[in-house]
Amino acid sequence: MSRTARRTSRTSRTLLLVTATATAATLCGTAPAQSAGRDMARQTLPAGDGWASEGAGTTGGSQAAPEHVYTVDTWEEFRTALAHEGTAPRIIKVRGTLNATANGCEAFEAEGYDFDQYLADYDPAVWGLDTPVSGPQEDLRAASAVAQDQAIKAFVPSNTTIIGVGRNAGITGGSLQIKDADNVIVRNLTIESPLDCFPQWDPTDGATGAWNSEYDAVVVYNSTHVWVDHNTLTDGRYPDSSLPSYFGETYQQHDGLLDIVRGSNYVTASWNRLQDHDKTLMIGNSDSAAATDAGKLKVTLHHNRFSGTVERAPRVRFGQVDVYNNHFEVKPGQKYGYTFGIGIESRLYAEKNSFSLPAEVTAGRILKKWKEAPLTAEGNYVNGQPTDLIAVHNTEIPAEHLQSGAGWTPTLRTKVDDPLSLAGKLSARAGAGKIC
Repeated sequence: MSRTARRTSRTSRTLLLVTATATAATLCGTAPAQSAGRDMARQTLPAGDGWASEGAGTTGGSQAAPEHVYTVDTWEEFRTALAHEGTAPRIIKVRGTLNATANGCEAFEAEGYDFDQYLADYDPAVWGLDTPVSGPQEDLRAASAVAQDQAIKAFVPSNTTIIGVGRNAGITGGSLQIKDADNVIVRNLTIESPLDCFPQWDPTDGATGAWNSEYDAVVVYNSTHVWVDHNTLTDGRYPDSSLPSYFGETYQQHDGLLDIVRGSNYVTASWNRLQDHDKTLMIGNSDSAAATDAGKLKVTLHHNRFSGTVERAPRVRFGQVDVYNNHFEVKPGQKYGYTFGIGIESRLYAEKNSFSLPAEVTAGRILKKWKEAPLTAEGNYVNGQPTDLIAVHNTEIPAEHLQSGAGWTPTLRTKVDDPLSLAGKLSARAGAGKIC
């Protein structure tokens, strides 16, 4: 038997052993209708709770047989559990922090790749800004990136629940890929945005070039009925302010926190913390994707806490997106672009959210117009005051005049809270470690 086969066999035996002895997840939090001692891994999305409750709703792996319930302690065990054959419901309980890059970026480097040589070869003073990079070091960078890609992505199949055990479960260095799947639940995880070890220098990106990176913390791609609940998504130990600069541009190693793209539909994201990140949450990834996205990208965002985010909270294309009862905190001195991005054929319905803005950020900047599309924005509060977001935007930025009236009214909602209560309520109750 080969070394790889022996390792796989050991991992499989470990999974089966842990599965047989695992006890119910003990979580702590807020859901009022949950009985003491109930295994939260088998909880389903409540009826009427956002777009993911449409039709048959979202049940994840709640009906998993005992042999399809896994408790995992390592990234390798986690990916093995996800890859187990068949489409039968499965539950994966994450214990502790799973580290997808425990051996560092060096483990992915192709032989001969030298970052110092990469910088020397593609310095704009040498290469210029008119031609995309090419040559031996770019080829080796690309090969290194492929190795990382294959190691850090975890593909989530249909009928799966992934749930953290206790208050300190999470993932670092990895990217959850909910791709071509239906009926998925992800709860109670702290997910640190993965660092791209090998960003590509693109001298043609903008006037002075830019570093471009891959890997979102969570991607929902061509998938339906997905519930993302009570997670904390963050840059964590590696905020953008800690990243170096080369060629006068930030060596950007982050992409998005949560992207919902490529024809995905019926998604609810609730009671999450999304914090300290730039390009935060994108719904629809291309203006040219009407063939796959038109009539889809129906997403509900409620009771999420956004703190220290720069933009895309969310940016929307095509979808009917219901954003209610979220709290958005812009920190003094942070970089800030906008909160809601209005994109092609989008129909955003933003109601009863609250915003905390520092003195240097005006309410007119909350909205950003990318393409002509109407929206509804009602009952929102900024710094404790009722604010017509569209009116203040149109007054402050008349060149980006926005139309009022999304043309639809959300019906799939449970309790709608007073916006003035959101800052305190979500500070206490949103994020990982807050469900029971």
